[in-house]
Amino acid sequence: MARRQPRPGRSEDRSGTAGAQDRAVYIISVAAELAGVHPQTLRIYDRKGLLTPARTAGNNRRYSERDIQRLQTIQRLTQVQGINLAGVKMIVEMEDQLDRMRRRMERLDRELEASVRRAKAELDRLHERHPRADMVTVSSVRPIRHAARQVGVRANVRPQDHARGPIEAGPGS
Repeated sequence: MARRQPRPGRSEDRSGTAGAQDRAVYIISVAAELAGVHPQTLRIYDRKGLLTPARTAGNNRRYSERDIQRLQTIQRLTQVQGINLAGVKMIVEMEDQLDRMRRRMERLDRELEASVRRAKAELDRLHERHPRADMVTVSSVRPIRHAARQVGVRANVRPQDHARGPIEAGPGS
């Protein structure tokens, strides 16, 4: 049986193997029958880049369940919707791109959630080490600086002070 490398737009499970829908198990005649097309149609779709089946060591095509679904979609678009193969190719490419973007969004969402968890853990750790310390947001400091400037108070801030502690403020500082 052919071991297929997942193509772009194909999902893999955590073990690194292609998912059940991506296992290339059908020979061209079976895939054609399942999709309701002639085997030559599959060869044409392969040549035009609408479908890229896995290949065995002997260079024979092997189709997966996902390939069969794509074939059925292509048939629906061409036969029912009346879209030509060039249009179908554009639609298929856009669907692949959308799938990649969805997976990327999911990955970025997981990364963001992990970052938020780490930040909360760090805040909890800081609160444990300094239980009486209050956190002050930068947005709340800006109006204070502005008001201090209006009454003639200067804040002395040096770059190295940011890491060491509070800002010195007062008349003539």
